[in-house]
Amino acid sequence: MVAILSRRLVVKRSTDRIRTMHAGSLPRPADVRELVAAKAAGEPYDEQQLASRLDGAVAGIVRQQIDCGIDSINDGELSKTNFTNYANERLGGVELRTFGPGEGPEPQQISARDRLVFSDYFENPKGFVVGRPRDKQLFCVGPLTYAGGDQLQADIQRFKAACADIGDREPFLPSVAPGSIEHWLWNEHYPTQEEFVYAIADAMHEEYKAITDAGFVLQIDDPDLFDAWQIHTDFTVPEYRRFAEMRIDALNHALRDIPREQTRLHVCWGSYHGPHQFDIPLVHVVDLFLKVKAHAYSIEASNPRHEHEWAVWKDVELPEGATLIPGVVGHSSDFVEHPDLVAERLLRYADIVGRENLMAGTDCGLGTRVGHPSICWAKFRSLSEGARIASERLWA
Repeated sequence: MVAILSRRLVVKRSTDRIRTMHAGSLPRPADVRELVAAKAAGEPYDEQQLASRLDGAVAGIVRQQIDCGIDSINDGELSKTNFTNYANERLGGVELRTFGPGEGPEPQQISARDRLVFSDYFENPKGFVVGRPRDKQLFCVGPLTYAGGDQLQADIQRFKAACADIGDREPFLPSVAPGSIEHWLWNEHYPTQEEFVYAIADAMHEEYKAITDAGFVLQIDDPDLFDAWQIHTDFTVPEYRRFAEMRIDALNHALRDIPREQTRLHVCWGSYHGPHQFDIPLVHVVDLFLKVKAHAYSIEASNPRHEHEWAVWKDVELPEGATLIPGVVGHSSDFVEHPDLVAERLLRYADIVGRENLMAGTDCGLGTRVGHPSICWAKFRSLSEGARIASERLWA
C-alpha cells in the first residue's frame, strides 16, 4: 500500500499547476450496474460475484481516471445507486414502503418551480428529468442509527486496494449531507424537523469519520443546499436562507472532530436536464455555502444557467487557505468542452481567487448524466488538457 494511505491526507493545493478533480459518480460496467440494481431492489443476486466484480471494476475505474489526467480520484461510487437506496442501506430506523398507482405521498420535486411554468415540458420531457419514483418512499420510523458499517468498510478496503500505485493523486470518497438525505427520507418519528435533521447528522458522523480515519479526503455531497429552493415554491429568499442555515449548522455538527483540511464540499442546483430558470441565484446563498466547515468548495459553474456567476466571486472572500473548485466541464449537454474553453474558464477564476486557491472540477457527477461513458472520459481528458493550458500561462 502506498505511504499516503497510512496517514491522514489533506486536500491538495495547486502549488505548481492547476489540479483536477470530478464530482463523484462514474460509468458502471453493465454487469456491475445490473448486480448493484438487483441488490438495491431486494432481488436475488450472487453476492460473491458482485464483490469480485466490484473489486475489478473499482481498480479499473481508478486507472481510467489516472489515464485521463485526473488528480483527485475516487471509486466511481460503483457500489451505490440512488439517494433513497443509499439512505436505506446506511441508516437504521428507516422503512421503505411500496405504493400502488396514485397512492403514497406526493414526491418533492427538485424542479418544482420550473414545473409551474414549464408544465407541458415536464409532462413530455425530451431530456432526462430527475423525479423521485412514485411507487417507493423511505420513512424514518424510529431513532436513527448508522447501519452501514460493513458496506462502508467494504468500499474503503476495495478503494485502498485499488490505490496501491497512484503517485501524488488525491484519493477521496463521497458521502451525503444530512440535508440532502432529509429530502429522500420522510420523518414519522421525531417531534420537529430540526431534531430529525440533527439525528441524521449524528448518524452520518460515523461514516464521515470512518472515511477520514481511513486516510481519504471526505467529499460531502449536498445538492439540496441549493436545489431545495425549487422544492419549496412558497419560500422567499430570507425564509429559504433560514431553512438552509439550520441544515448547514447540522452538517457542521456532523463534521465535528473531522479535520477541516481533509474535507471538501460539493454543491449544485440539481442535476436534472431541464430549464433551471428558477434556480436560486448564487449571490443569495454564496455566504451560506462557505459556512460549511470544509477546506475546498466544489460548485456547479459551467452550464448556461450558472456560468455567468463567476463574477459573484469578485465580491466574496474565501476562508483562509481554502480552495475554490468551479465546474469547468458539465453534464448539461453531451458537447465535449474544448480545452481552450476550459482554460479560459480557469484563467477567469484564477484572476479572482489566485492560482494556488483554484482547482478544476466538474459541475456534477458525469457517470450517469451524459449520453455514453465515452463522453464522460472525453470530457475528463478535455478538463485535464484545459488545466494544463491554463497552468502553462499561470506559471509562465
